[in-house]
Amino acid sequence: MGMSRRLIELAEGLKAELAGLCFSEPVTHVYNPLEYAWESHRAYLERFGKGRKRVVMLGMNPGPYGMAQTGVPFGEIPAVRDWMGIDVAVERPVGEHPKRPVTGFACTRSEVSGRRLWGLFSEKYPVADDFFAGHFVANYCPLVWMEETGRNRTPDKLPRAEMEPVDAACEAHLRGVVEALEPEWVVGVGAYATKRLEKVVGDLGLQMGTVLHPSPASPAANRGWGAAAEKQLLEQGIWG
Repeated sequence: MGMSRRLIELAEGLKAELAGLCFSEPVTHVYNPLEYAWESHRAYLERFGKGRKRVVMLGMNPGPYGMAQTGVPFGEIPAVRDWMGIDVAVERPVGEHPKRPVTGFACTRSEVSGRRLWGLFSEKYPVADDFFAGHFVANYCPLVWMEETGRNRTPDKLPRAEMEPVDAACEAHLRGVVEALEPEWVVGVGAYATKRLEKVVGDLGLQMGTVLHPSPASPAANRGWGAAAEKQLLEQGIWG
């Protein structure tokens, strides 16, 4: 079985495992882009999940104007459409939040984290295939949680009991992705993703790294995320 086919099977399994889970207030809406943006996500796996990767990078969960719109991790629309060459019709989520509409590739809002992350990689690798020949970017969890106001709620803020089935599914998926791609390095984008990697694949003998999360909520990231992340990647030996 090809690696991209294996990644697709793993994503299909994760989608099924997460279907139907319930969450209490203040969460009022939950999106799963693996459902309504499946065609785009599958295109990402098919196109860029081929072959063994030297580096697998892991984010946390989708941003409202990134993967929530495009189905691609850190899915800033110009990066996905113009650099990766993916432009697929995206459906609407069931129970859509009126303040968080999904318009797919017609969305005009920018996902700052994705703009920073893919901006660095596309600067270093003007051709996307050259980057993905040795790298792959995944998210730990595909779910987006929102409050009544439309405010995003991150997985670390959810009750432990509600996150247990989510973590069970996401950990199994992450382990499968890493085992399929056989990387030399696994790199957490931010502290949360780094801790997930340590817990889930820390026993596989892989080299582990971390980079600053590109979120605009991070003062350090706002002082120049690209330069800071590149410095971290070089200093840890992830990039040479």
